[in-house]
Amino acid sequence: MAKQIILFSLVALSFGLVAFAFEPSPLQDFCVADFTTSARVNGHVCKNPASVQASDFSFSGLHLPGNTSNPNGSKVTPVAVAQLPGLNTLGISMVRIDYAPWGINPPHTHPRATEILTVLEGSLQVGIVTSNPDNSLITKTLQKGDVFVFPVGLIHFQRNVGTGNAVAIAALSSQNPGVITIANAVFGSKPGISSDILAKAFQVDKSVVDQLQAKF
Repeated sequence: MAKQIILFSLVALSFGLVAFAFEPSPLQDFCVADFTTSARVNGHVCKNPASVQASDFSFSGLHLPGNTSNPNGSKVTPVAVAQLPGLNTLGISMVRIDYAPWGINPPHTHPRATEILTVLEGSLQVGIVTSNPDNSLITKTLQKGDVFVFPVGLIHFQRNVGTGNAVAIAALSSQNPGVITIANAVFGSKPGISSDILAKAFQVDKSVVDQLQAKF
């Protein structure tokens, strides 16, 4: 019995050492993304520091309004690692969001990031939906200068409730936060989800699903 306890303790200790044998902080000054290599890692391979330039750490154009002439009446301009290679491994990114009057940023989630949004111009209704089984809607109307946080993974949205254009800036806790727009994912997947499945899930006639899938 004593030997079994000792063995269990040694196994538990070894797993504990493995759990702590990782470095959560960067191990170098920076790791600018190298998009020229096909090597696959969790993130991007580091560019040779000798070839790093100031342009790897800068992005221009966030002052320019986005084109909101689309069915949603909004435009998201991202500044993630794909646009700013110096963000690689740093766990942060940002976006500018422009909204036409009554434009929306439709219900979506970020699978890898929490988002904190600040209204620069206009009035925005924002909301989050909690997870099952409650599915509670938490919503608020924001004015210029107001801030709202969207926890990682939760469905959330924004809507311009003013008579003029609205603008927001948001920061996200990942260099590559990802986005899953609910309607696009459910009705526009490739290949499509069976309409029989969606009809049962949404408790509607199959013809309604076919009509929605045709839009995406």
